[in-house]
Amino acid sequence: MTPPLSFRPFDADEHYYEALDAFTRHVDRRMQKRAIQWVEIDGRKRILVAGKLDRFIPNPTFDPITRPGALEDYFRGKNPGGKTQAELFIGQIEKLRPEYRDRDARIALLDQQGMEGALLFPTLGCGVEEPLRHDAEACHAALHGFNQWLHEDWGFAYQGRLFAVPMMTLMDPALAVRDLEWAISRGARVVYMRPAPVPKPTGSTSPGHTDHDPFWARCAEAGVTVAFHAADSGYGRYAAAWEGARQMEGFRGHAFGMSALPGRAVMDTFAALLVHGVFRRFPKLQVASIENGSFWVPWLFTNLKKAFGQMPDAFGHEDPREVFRRHVSVAPYFEDDIPALVDLIGAERVLYGSDFPHAEGLREPLDFAKELDGLSAADVRAIMRENPRRLVQTAA
Repeated sequence: MTPPLSFRPFDADEHYYEALDAFTRHVDRRMQKRAIQWVEIDGRKRILVAGKLDRFIPNPTFDPITRPGALEDYFRGKNPGGKTQAELFIGQIEKLRPEYRDRDARIALLDQQGMEGALLFPTLGCGVEEPLRHDAEACHAALHGFNQWLHEDWGFAYQGRLFAVPMMTLMDPALAVRDLEWAISRGARVVYMRPAPVPKPTGSTSPGHTDHDPFWARCAEAGVTVAFHAADSGYGRYAAAWEGARQMEGFRGHAFGMSALPGRAVMDTFAALLVHGVFRRFPKLQVASIENGSFWVPWLFTNLKKAFGQMPDAFGHEDPREVFRRHVSVAPYFEDDIPALVDLIGAERVLYGSDFPHAEGLREPLDFAKELDGLSAADVRAIMRENPRRLVQTAA
């Protein structure tokens, strides 16, 4: 049973299901063949990204869709029958609900759930940048068009309760600043970025490279938080070297990937930001990790401690763990050891995130409170309300 709360929580990780024209309504028609197109294959609607069939989401129409929390036990490591994810979905499919695509219906749902508000992240959009990594112009066009749809259908701060998060890429530094300025001018408080190296014509580079400083400088100046949300970070290519080439497809679990890859992309991303001096150059910049769990944080801290002891010059002679604690907020998975994370980075840096209404999230968003047993009432309130609200209150 969820413990009673004396406040209305604010969720740092909720989702919508994109409208069918989210990636076409505002994208320049001349760019659509290079970006995203709808096709029909064997009577089913699918999408092409960069001219290739995309398998990131098996049913990109989202109708029907799995019930919220259908895989909650599975992601807690409980699957005694050894069923596949597809088998676990049996009996868990329903018609698409209005609140997954309509902001007023979503506000009504927040009221029913006893919630104050939520950050809203993409679903289909989390898999778009990787297949467009070789075409910066098409990627920026796709994401900018998507952000126009997002602002039109959801708004970046609707009724001060729903904060839809526009998507950003650093592939072209000048276009990144243009897209950021557009979003800021329309009230964006948080922007999305995938945890990954930045694709470039010659390969890739760190998000902490000085080429990207104008973007980081503007975020810091405007008080906009950059949320690194779980996505297709391209690490599937690493897995392919071990078990054969496969394109990432949602809900097709692969044991090697589940054993070796979780946490790698986000840990590498924050290591890059720390090592490459982004926070030293922009001391007001704030970032967050969303839907990446928190089990990687102790691993990163262990590595940072050793690296700092060996090469203090590389960190400006300041312990990078302390820098992390000043600049990074983390939304743990509900199945993580949250009290341990509080001990490591402080309750003021921990964010409540339910992943509602995804299958791998919580059936009821407020059930997250059950995972905070043993923490003080002040810490529970900070995690489930004050810290997430702070993310949307920092914009100038």
